Amino acid sequence: MARFLWICLGGAAGTGARYLLAGWVQRAAGPGFPYGTLAVNLIGSFALGVLMVIGLQTELMSPTVRLAVTTGAMGGFTTYSTFSYETLGLIQQGAWGSAALNIGVTLTACLAASFLGLAVGRWLVGMA
Repeated sequence: MARFLWICLGGAAGTGARYLLAGWVQRAAGPGFPYGTLAVNLIGSFALGVLMVIGLQTELMSPTVRLAVTTGAMGGFTTYSTFSYETLGLIQQGAWGSAALNIGVTLTACLAASFLGLAVGRWLVGMA
């Protein structure tokens, strides 16, 4: 149960960091493109790569700290980092087809799910 609470605490910190960083970048760069989200996804993908190497290949982090920082903080910061890390894992294993499938399905299905969510939301509030 303690591990779960540490992951939740990390998630809250990551979510707060995402909100602050994305907002700051977006204000600095202007409204023409989602620069804040792009910055969060790039930083999160880089940071998760570094943290996973440190957490899995050294003894600098206990398993609980690794989970609190990766699953918790980085998961709250951006789930795109996990997508990137897992896709690279498939590529490193030589599973190029699975990696391409993950990219294609994630992109297509998530966009479709967002479209469907918008439609259902509009229907629910009587805007359909």
